[in-house]
Amino acid sequence: MPVLIDTVAWVRIEGGRILCARPRGKDVFYIPGGKREGAESDLDTLVREIEEELTVRIDAESVAHVGTYEAGGPGLPDGAVVRMACYTAGFSGELRASSEIEDVAWFSYADRDRVPPVDQLLFDDLRAAGDLD
Repeated sequence: MPVLIDTVAWVRIEGGRILCARPRGKDVFYIPGGKREGAESDLDTLVREIEEELTVRIDAESVAHVGTYEAGGPGLPDGAVVRMACYTAGFSGELRASSEIEDVAWFSYADRDRVPPVDQLLFDDLRAAGDLD
């Protein structure tokens, strides 16, 4: 049985670019979000992780599922797969990196190779839909 790493991510697109974050001590950017804790719902995970990483509050009423993606990748244990449930949502507050996050950036499709394989699947779908430059 493969190891499943269950994550939830916030898809924030502005001007044809998607918000990505690089955690402190890592050299790879990710779609903001993180791992579920215990019996948290996707919404609970999304709200908690985005507040922890980007200091903003997700508007729960505006959350919409974009897609769920699964992929392996470098740096994962053998046979491990990351499942990433992706959601769009409005927010309140000032978007900025917390102490957990080294850097935030707005990526276009040209930056696809700078994110992990599971994130690249999302980039492909967003590009096909015309949402990502």
